[in-house]
Amino acid sequence: CCCCCCFCCCCCHGIPIFQLLRLQETDPRSAGVVTHSSGNHGTALACGARLMGMSCTVVTPENAPAVKIAAMRDYGADVVLCEATPTARLETCDRLSKERNLSILPSYDHADVMAGQGTIAVEILEQVPDLDAILVPISGGGLSSGILMAAKSIKPSLRVFIVEPEGKLLQECLQSGERIWPNPPIMMNTIADGMRLQQAGHLPWPIIRDMAEKSTIALTDAEIVAGMRFVFERMKMVVEPSGASTVAAVLSEHFRTLATEHGLKRVAVVISGGNVDIDNLPW
Repeated sequence: CCCCCCFCCCCCHGIPIFQLLRLQETDPRSAGVVTHSSGNHGTALACGARLMGMSCTVVTPENAPAVKIAAMRDYGADVVLCEATPTARLETCDRLSKERNLSILPSYDHADVMAGQGTIAVEILEQVPDLDAILVPISGGGLSSGILMAAKSIKPSLRVFIVEPEGKLLQECLQSGERIWPNPPIMMNTIADGMRLQQAGHLPWPIIRDMAEKSTIALTDAEIVAGMRFVFERMKMVVEPSGASTVAAVLSEHFRTLATEHGLKRVAVVISGGNVDIDNLPW
């Protein structure tokens, strides 16, 4: 199978700006914003908050990469470390919101986040209207659900394949139509630190369930690292493992099989995440 691939590199700073503008209108008495993030959403939100003169607090798991913590602090965020579990992230974020009078702006379980992420699909289809498929990575599902809503509203025949780390169990959930993830929610052990959440958010899930292809592309750490190295060496771009996951997916035998089965010729590959410690590359 031979596909023509369009690579879309995402800078998400504009999305928190949209959220912050909405916040100023809906909650002007708020003392600032708080979120929970492994680093990418937190960095973007901190950047946006600084541009708008707002305070920003980011609850971050204690095992988050040092380069991401440093970036958030450089943009002026108050980084509060917590236990590396989804429950601890949510509880710490909720506590700080109440103690400091901060508005919570989640990284994925929020309609504005999902809508903002959907603009990626709008831009892709403006440039490549005859697209057959999009490959998108997933953590909590804000990016994938937003792209699904926008892409399917513009071109219902478009196929959206989700890329996941091994162990996320998204394909099993999609094929059963149920949230079969074990509880309490966990963070997975994967090199793609931006994709460690096992469960998709409750707002993104129904959209992903109803609109995404039932076959996902699940990747091992070795495959993700190989994709990351390919991007560095051949595409001359700095990406983190999460960002390189979709490149690894489009290079995989699994996707070659899917492309042949569905006759895919023009495929967009969403590369999301470039916060990587260049002094500790995984090869």
